[in-house]
Amino acid sequence: MARKRTPNKTSVEAAVPAPATKGSGKPSIKPSGKPAGKPPGKAPKVVKVAKPAKASSVAKPEPTKAGKNGKPGKGGKAELKPTGPFLTVRHMNRRDINRVWDFLKVSFREVNAETVEFQRPRSKQRFEEIFAEQGIDQLVFEIGSEVVAYAECSYEVLGTDNWINPRYFEKRDMRPLFIDELAVHPEMHGRGVGSFLLEQLHHIARVHGLNTLVLEVAENNENALNWYKKRSFKKLDAAIFMACSVELEDELLPPRSLPAPRGETPPPASGANED
Repeated sequence: MARKRTPNKTSVEAAVPAPATKGSGKPSIKPSGKPAGKPPGKAPKVVKVAKPAKASSVAKPEPTKAGKNGKPGKGGKAELKPTGPFLTVRHMNRRDINRVWDFLKVSFREVNAETVEFQRPRSKQRFEEIFAEQGIDQLVFEIGSEVVAYAECSYEVLGTDNWINPRYFEKRDMRPLFIDELAVHPEMHGRGVGSFLLEQLHHIARVHGLNTLVLEVAENNENALNWYKKRSFKKLDAAIFMACSVELEDELLPPRSLPAPRGETPPPASGANED
């Protein structure tokens, strides 16, 4: 059964006939709202309802799908494209050794001047040895052909001179991915390169079933410490370098007088009164 349609009160033009009174001679109004006949000499009143005014606004361009060959799609509006360059990541290969080595020297120049720990990177020979070792991933981050970041991570404690105690993590059900090196070019700080690098390391950990990222940072490197703390890194343990001042002395002791041989009278002290 069709529903009765309610007259639209907000229509632009609505016929409103005058009310009928007894003896007025005017036609009666049917329930349908239409007059029974034409009134003599007068037409029904027409009330015009003004349309609501539209708020003035400036139309904003909306992104649309681009057509073929990069031409604007439907509507003639061009698609919004990224304004910045693309940051890519890949595994390091042997041909990258010299480029990445030069990048690391620039990245750690200021840090090395302020820290007492071993200088990074240690040496080019050691850097080449790391590339040949198993169980170490070296990732290169580039914008175009320029190296802008580097990450080095391992899946187990390697080497005989390592500072890490594996049993610490085993007792706590921690399966760590060890971040051995992390560097971002100084000119790229604050542009999201470090965040993308850290996101990549999180991804590697998840893929390999590891639930913790572990790294070392100098305690006086406040910028790095604050950056890691904002990203949920917490202090595990630390060897703190301590120092105390020592009064300076000459390396060689001053001359010292010796006693006279036995049986001999020691000579009088210079400047003594003689009787």
